[in-house]
Amino acid sequence: MANIVVMGAQWGDEGKGKIVDLLTTEVGAIVRFQGGNNAGHTLVVGGKQTILHLIPSGILHADKKCLIGNGVVLDPFVFCQEMDKLAASGIDVSPSRLMISNKAQLIMPYHRAIDAAREQYKSGSDKIGTTGRGIGPCYEDKVARVGIRAADLADDALLARKIQKALVEKNALLHGLYGQEPLSAGKILDELLPVARRLVPYLGDVSTAIQDCAARGILFEGAQGTHLDIDHGTYPFVTSSNTVAGNASAGSGCSPRLFDRIVAIVKAYTTRVGAGPFPTELEDGAGAYLQEKGAEFGATTGRKRRCGWLDLVVLRESQRLNGPTEIALTKLDVLGGLEELKICVGYRYKGAEMPYPPQHENGMAEVEPVYETMPGWTEDISGCRAYGQLPQATRDYIARIEEVLGIPVSIVSVGPDRDQTILR
Repeated sequence: MANIVVMGAQWGDEGKGKIVDLLTTEVGAIVRFQGGNNAGHTLVVGGKQTILHLIPSGILHADKKCLIGNGVVLDPFVFCQEMDKLAASGIDVSPSRLMISNKAQLIMPYHRAIDAAREQYKSGSDKIGTTGRGIGPCYEDKVARVGIRAADLADDALLARKIQKALVEKNALLHGLYGQEPLSAGKILDELLPVARRLVPYLGDVSTAIQDCAARGILFEGAQGTHLDIDHGTYPFVTSSNTVAGNASAGSGCSPRLFDRIVAIVKAYTTRVGAGPFPTELEDGAGAYLQEKGAEFGATTGRKRRCGWLDLVVLRESQRLNGPTEIALTKLDVLGGLEELKICVGYRYKGAEMPYPPQHENGMAEVEPVYETMPGWTEDISGCRAYGQLPQATRDYIARIEEVLGIPVSIVSVGPDRDQTILR
């Protein structure tokens, strides 16, 4: 059995949930290694849609172990809601198959409050487009070494002390700077304790669980996409964690020597939610077509996704940062009906052509995309189940991606359902 890292190669929303669900059949355990409930993974099985934010996408497979790594920031209230929703659908979410790392950081109500207040306080171009879920403030507390970890849920006295101490600073910000009502430590603790009782049985040593499961194969599931990485993304319009494949090791507690395959999830066009530079964005009829046909709304926020042509410069950088062994190409069916397609193969920046994005802050807002034009196709490919059934123009489009990036496309998704997939 192989150990597989699945990561998004663009700005997120590439369809990682479906691919994780598909590859879960090849492994014994699934580990989520970064991010929080600012991510949404949409699964469609037998026409039934399931949207997950924290629990690994492999939960729909009854015989698989699902692990939440130390690199995740976990909102305990949202986690319980998600468990309840899955349980109501007949999914087993018992501690025998679901584990939370003792080291995972917890998102608290004051993190959400500060996140929302900050974004409201900003104006115009200063706004990041945060989901307001408290992700950034929670990671800040982690780095400042004042965060609350999942293991703390088992110690009421420690929880009370940490919350009280945190609110000295948080309330100074909320009330003094943002004009918000201060939060009560007692009220937060009263709300948290019943949730803590539920979650304590789920806490465990994820590193040991990974070690025990390695022989059966493990799938490491990331959230967001490479170009939202806190270090390597389009800073400052990024998320608050490392989304690249290399963080699968640090965010789950295992050696990088464990990884056999790295699968880059690539949407057949490009989308982005929230603010930030987007060189190939389409604000015309083609963009509206992709948005409507692709049902491009954020699974977490419901916001419209911005749509544009496939950007191979962005993907070339993802290749350099992640070292993928293969590509899973998603939502290829959405391109059907467009007579002409464009692919961005380079950028012009300050008079020179560049194969990679500029590394200066907001430099991508100043680039001009260099396009190649390819013929589109009018056929509906959603029913294709073999590569040879795809129209020639579709296969040419795939071949050009492989040629430029030097990576094989091993999985082709032609629809949202698990069955609408071509394996090469």
